[in-house]
Amino acid sequence: MHRKSLVIPLLLLASAAAARAAGGNGPAPDTETADTVIVVDKVQVTAIKQGLVLRSQPVAASIVGSRAIERGRIGAVKNLSQTVPNFHAPDYGSRMTSSIYVRGLGARIDQPVIGLNIDNVPVLNKDNFDTELADAERIEVLRGPQSTLYGRNTMGGVVNVYTLSPLTYEGVRLMAEYGSGDSYRFRASSYYKLAPDLGMAVTGYYTHTGGFFENQCTGEKCDRERLGGGRWKMQWRSRRGVRIDNTLAFSVLDQGGYPYAYVGEDIVRDGKTVIRNGEIAYNDPSSYRRTTVSDGLTVRYDTEKYSVSSITSYQYSDDEMNLDQDFTPESWFTLRQARREHALTEDIVFRSRDGRRYGWLFGAFGFYRHGTMDAPVNFKRTGIEELILGNANVSPDLVYTMDADELPLYSDFRMPSYGAALYHESRLTLGRWRITAGIRADYERTRLRYHSKADMSYSLSVNGGAPFPLGIAIDETNEIAHSYTEILPKFSAMYSFDEMRNLYVSIARGYKAGGFNTQMFSDILQEKIKWQMASGIPYEEPDLMSYKPEYSWNYELGGHFSCMDGAVRGDFALFYIDVRDQQITVFPEGQTTGRMMTNAGRTRSLGAEAALQVSPWRQLDINLAYGYTDARFVKYETTVKDDAGTPVRISYKDNRIPYAPQHTLSANAAWTVATGVTWLGDVVLQTGVRCAGRIWWNEENSLSQPFYALADASVRFEHKHYSLDIWGRNLGGARYDVFYFKSIGNEFVQRGRPRTFGITLNINI
Repeated sequence: MHRKSLVIPLLLLASAAAARAAGGNGPAPDTETADTVIVVDKVQVTAIKQGLVLRSQPVAASIVGSRAIERGRIGAVKNLSQTVPNFHAPDYGSRMTSSIYVRGLGARIDQPVIGLNIDNVPVLNKDNFDTELADAERIEVLRGPQSTLYGRNTMGGVVNVYTLSPLTYEGVRLMAEYGSGDSYRFRASSYYKLAPDLGMAVTGYYTHTGGFFENQCTGEKCDRERLGGGRWKMQWRSRRGVRIDNTLAFSVLDQGGYPYAYVGEDIVRDGKTVIRNGEIAYNDPSSYRRTTVSDGLTVRYDTEKYSVSSITSYQYSDDEMNLDQDFTPESWFTLRQARREHALTEDIVFRSRDGRRYGWLFGAFGFYRHGTMDAPVNFKRTGIEELILGNANVSPDLVYTMDADELPLYSDFRMPSYGAALYHESRLTLGRWRITAGIRADYERTRLRYHSKADMSYSLSVNGGAPFPLGIAIDETNEIAHSYTEILPKFSAMYSFDEMRNLYVSIARGYKAGGFNTQMFSDILQEKIKWQMASGIPYEEPDLMSYKPEYSWNYELGGHFSCMDGAVRGDFALFYIDVRDQQITVFPEGQTTGRMMTNAGRTRSLGAEAALQVSPWRQLDINLAYGYTDARFVKYETTVKDDAGTPVRISYKDNRIPYAPQHTLSANAAWTVATGVTWLGDVVLQTGVRCAGRIWWNEENSLSQPFYALADASVRFEHKHYSLDIWGRNLGGARYDVFYFKSIGNEFVQRGRPRTFGITLNINI
């Protein structure tokens, strides 16, 4: 198709080298690469582990500055999708679904492949990644394993978000926006100094979306949303080298979500069409609600030779998901998943301050998480007949019947976990060479305590005789626990032509924690019921309860480039990733109700990425970002049943890994025209395109989303005290899918958002 015409020119750009990310307003070079305090876009940012001058470090990174954040309306991590090379965050389901794919790595559920830090505080729960990033002034996306400094679940990289500082900005910021789908957003914030060294900021926001996709069964929009929250931030700087930052944040979310459309042959029962191909139609309520509270305290003390930093956080999350899990107008089964989690983290970092020739960093990290989850699955009449009785009635001599219209299966979970780590990084500068080596020792203990319960009354008729009543009662409590000890090394060598141009090679080990398949418990209870009905013998549980950690070795060659007095800047990277026990989300065979994580034996991912920023004139900015990934199974075999029910062993060797796009591409141009009118300011004309694909949906590689392109444009009136944007997204009205899955053997997709328009007003007083 059109793939070659897009790829070849961009590979030529990659070989020429490339640039910092779109809109990044990079600081001047700084020697404190392990810990930097610097003013970027008039905001003071403290990066405790990773220096802000990322162009002078051996890492593939994209930097999004305040201007690009505001012009691009980047209010969440998923808005970075495609604009960062090989970074894909599809927008589907609800905000609980925070799937991120980087360089072929990623997972739909459970452990993330990339970490998120907001003002140096890690966000432990992936389900909280998709939130409003109010007043974000700088976003960094570091690609490739960052496990040495950041630990577990950063084998794909780290996203660092820094918010505006009240010590460098004073005033009031207001934002109002209205767009398609009855969508509107409001934000108000106030920044001021209580004293020369003491600042405070208060921010509040509210967003509302009426929805884009209609549930034809109810006649209502199924993806409506309301989100509100706020942040209180205090910063104090002592003349004796002490710095204290504290940020308290909260948010409340009420969302519909799950606009999943049925794909396949029309389902017809008793001559009546139940659901047609392409319809979104389900009868039971579906929603997602979430409340989060977090507090992050950073204390830093500087001396002439070294500094000590302490990052302490408390994080609370309380959410509830309700699903019509069959996503049809029939009454099969529903799921309610209510979770509550408390988490504490502590990170202590010692680092040298005189790092011209040799610099070092030592750190200790610890966390504790305690989560509870109540996840009952309620089988309704169709589900009882098809999934319970239908599987039991295999002999004409034995007929099982059941009068009840509902069968609840209860599962309660307690999930405590804790971990600790020690890490070190050394940096040695020898002329133009910089050698960096690091290592981390990571320990984690995780436990699952579960209680499963089901009560069922039914009748059995033998050889056409009178039915006699029977019953099954399951009430089980058990516990599973795992411990993981990991050593995570890192090595890099970089040759610098000057402060902004360099080449580097790096080798690093990545690690993603293991976990438990809590969503499989309803299937296990269902199997126990069917087994006892048929034989009366207790069902022996298969080894599906947990999955193993995922490991990787990342080999990378990259560089940073600048020429024409900075008018052309960029970066590039070539990578090869060898992954063992990659975590893959699969749908168990047959008419199952859950999904599970399993480990593929071995996979590999190789590719290239480049970003280029060209500013031939002061009025014109052109940004290009391209990523190519070839991610395949090396060793992954599984057993399936053929049409006769006979188990068959199949191999997915050389097949592409699902859900990770083969190409990501963005191109953007902004032309600034000075009006000469003082009160009007400048007019900024901006246009661009965001692309992704091909994306394979299954291990067989029989289903996929082809390469697609979304055209965007905006007209912006920009003044130092205000801005007014008139914008449009997906102007070509491209039809594309962002997600695919199965439920009880039926297939569903979620379509991407249609053409949208809006207007945004920002006021700075």
